[in-house]
Amino acid sequence: MSGKIPHPKPEDCQGSLHPMALEGIRLFNAGQYWKAHEALEKAWLEEPGEIRHLYQGVLQVGVTYLHIQNKNYRGALKVYARSQRWLKPFPELCRGINLGQLRQDLEIVIDQVRVLGPGRLDEFDPKLLKPVVFNV
Repeated sequence: MSGKIPHPKPEDCQGSLHPMALEGIRLFNAGQYWKAHEALEKAWLEEPGEIRHLYQGVLQVGVTYLHIQNKNYRGALKVYARSQRWLKPFPELCRGINLGQLRQDLEIVIDQVRVLGPGRLDEFDPKLLKPVVFNV
């Protein structure tokens, strides 16, 4: 993955999502985080513009959720931190994705992970893993 921090312009959030990003969001919302990762990675690799970093950020939220499901505390926190790097520069709404809601949902998840700690992730409430809110 590139080390470049995104600097999106307002026009980067206009237009439609890459078809594989749409598929990735569908899979994410179905709780199929690994398959979502694969689809979003394909979109990220094929996209030439700054919007590719949005796909990277959503992908890493899904990987964070996957680590939580697998009770990998350190992995969840590590990938969560990485996701922030990619998502933070984007506005609340970008290409139909409600990033404000995604970030808020993710913070609730990570707060719960931290409260539980590495030894109690089996107590994590899976209902906290919310879908990506997306408007076509």
